[in-house]
Amino acid sequence: MGEITDPTTAARILVIDDADDIHRLLKKKLEDEGYEVCSAYGGQEGIDSARRSLPSLILLDLTMPDVDGFEVLRDLKGDEATMHAPIILLSGSNETQDIIMGLELGAADFVKKPFDFAELRARVRSAIRIHKLLGLLAQRAQIDGLTGLWNRAYFDSRLESELSEASRTGAPLSLAMCDIDHFKAINDLYGHPAGDAVLEGFARLLIEELRKHDVACRYGGEEFAVIFANTSESDAARVLERIRERLEKQVWPNHPERSVTASFGLASADPTALDANALVGQADGALYRAKANGRNRLVRRAAS
Repeated sequence: MGEITDPTTAARILVIDDADDIHRLLKKKLEDEGYEVCSAYGGQEGIDSARRSLPSLILLDLTMPDVDGFEVLRDLKGDEATMHAPIILLSGSNETQDIIMGLELGAADFVKKPFDFAELRARVRSAIRIHKLLGLLAQRAQIDGLTGLWNRAYFDSRLESELSEASRTGAPLSLAMCDIDHFKAINDLYGHPAGDAVLEGFARLLIEELRKHDVACRYGGEEFAVIFANTSESDAARVLERIRERLEKQVWPNHPERSVTASFGLASADPTALDANALVGQADGALYRAKANGRNRLVRRAAS
């Protein structure tokens, strides 16, 4: 259903410094603390490495021969891919103006060389802890509170991202829109807790049946969306049929006499015209036909 960040994963630290002895010391000490350590020996190399490795923390020397540390800091904080990684500046200078400039440019902390490792370790731990907490808060803002699936805001950004990747690689991309049939009647007859149980139950089915790289979202109300990256329309249809059949057979404690079904509309991205609004519109159109033709069915865009 899409990957959720694991807060227990070892943090990756990028050290950008031109001194071999600093790298040897920090690599040994930080790896002993359980961190993954990457090394860059110059400013531009550090910028490139940060964009590739997306570290949890960057230790940045201010004085390097190729690119000034302040310029590296400006570049990293101006790039959407790296701007959220905390940066601790390392410097032999104790000039107040350097500290002020670094903090104003977005650095999280400043440590003077030669540093005491116990102090640096405490500052590293603090910066990484705050980074993880902010990441969890940002992630929570993209998760639907009832179902635990990704929400509409995440769907919109993720679909654009997947379409961009499909455009770059030529890989297939399919999109399904799903709607619980007669959902209002369930709420009216059995109450909103019963309706919530249906939404939660359908979300669980999606999580169980979808692959790790499929992205399930609550689109709004009783409507859901599934992004099938690198998946043909036919392969996505087989997965959706399993979900539809399992939902139809499920027995609900609040209304065991009444089954619940869903309708599905499926479309695949046109490689010659990758457009998010068009793809959503096509999947929605297929969903509309599924509802109009009797519900509890899957309709593909190509269907008449």
